[in-house]
Amino acid sequence: MRKLALRIAYDGTAFYGFQRQPGVRTVEGELIGVLEKLGIIQNPKDSDFKGASRTDRGVSAFFNVISFIPVPEKAHLAIPKVLNHHLKDIWVIGRAEVPPEFHPRFWAREKTYRYYLIDRGHDEEAMEECALLFVGTHNFSAFAKLEPGKDPIREITSTKVIHRQGYYLIEVSGKSFLWEMVRRMVSAVSYCGLGLLSPEEVREMLRGKFEKKVPPAPPESLVLWRIDYEGITFDTDEEGLKKARRDLFSRYSYALSQAALFGDWLISL
Repeated sequence: MRKLALRIAYDGTAFYGFQRQPGVRTVEGELIGVLEKLGIIQNPKDSDFKGASRTDRGVSAFFNVISFIPVPEKAHLAIPKVLNHHLKDIWVIGRAEVPPEFHPRFWAREKTYRYYLIDRGHDEEAMEECALLFVGTHNFSAFAKLEPGKDPIREITSTKVIHRQGYYLIEVSGKSFLWEMVRRMVSAVSYCGLGLLSPEEVREMLRGKFEKKVPPAPPESLVLWRIDYEGITFDTDEEGLKKARRDLFSRYSYALSQAALFGDWLISL
């Protein structure tokens, strides 16, 4: 029995997070609803439906992954063109056949998040110094909302601070992340850049020595940018990719023009 994996993108501002929750709209709930409506799966349990990353409310993704075993007679419907016709605020932009034991979360070799941080006069060197402190294996208790039984020890493989006109792009890569971990790391980097937190304080927090945790940065500026797998290649659906770009541009072009207008004015002051 073959298993399919789909690469999905979504606008997180339209959902109460990825994971199913009663009474609210979620990415997982929307996907399962469409798959069940089309008869591609009968239910999540029997189809072994799984997701790679349970992004928080407001967090978007350009590369998240779900997998499931389709009903054989309906497997031909599990293609981006058909699914994108029924989905809203979610776009299927890739597809792959995977081994029966494939799990999109546990098979992930590395996940990369990007955060878009408005430049408020940050010291770029201080931000870079702080960001590099997170690379390696550390105790992230001060930088996460811990769930019962979750190990706070995590490994970060790389961090980048990239300055662009009017904002910073903060990129974080690692195998796995705790709840709110990236957003709290971003807050620490921002605080260091504003002189509100020192590198030594961050070092102590990573050793588990702290009185207060760093609060999370707002979720709307965070995106799950990429997930890397060993030996799994997704066939990109160009039509689905174009639809995602077209829909997102239509939705946010006005905000983009306003940001450019006022950004230029603020920079000229």
